[in-house]
Amino acid sequence: MLMVCKYFMQDNVSKKPSVKIHEPVNLYGCELDDDVFIGPFVEIQSDAYVGKRSRIASHSFICSHVSIGEDCFIGHGVMFTNDKIHVRNFDKGTLKTKVGNDVFIGSNATILPVEICSNVTIGAGSVVTKDIVEPGTYAGNPAKKLDI
Repeated sequence: MLMVCKYFMQDNVSKKPSVKIHEPVNLYGCELDDDVFIGPFVEIQSDAYVGKRSRIASHSFICSHVSIGEDCFIGHGVMFTNDKIHVRNFDKGTLKTKVGNDVFIGSNATILPVEICSNVTIGAGSVVTKDIVEPGTYAGNPAKKLDI
């Protein structure tokens, strides 16, 4: 008999009762705040946090030590990484990613361990390699601020 795991959530996942999860998903030791939406085929690893009313679309990967603020939208297939091995002289300590409030990240974007301030839009397919400290719209590889 073939058994399919539709939903995997470790006991140490902290989630509010208003969280909506569409299976299948993999959740490990993360925290999901009020009214969070998690789409199918999402993986969220340990020590990650998703803020109130934020939405994580299908096929996205939120690795350890990522903090996503309130009222954010993470598009389909967005990949967060905590691996900066390709960068010279990187800090070998724990790499963390912080996303502010009201941030929209388009589908298939890749987010390296950076800080993104509030009120930012990141275009689909963009690669964020450096901190974003000014609100606005960013796109490209590497992502740069657009004058729009």
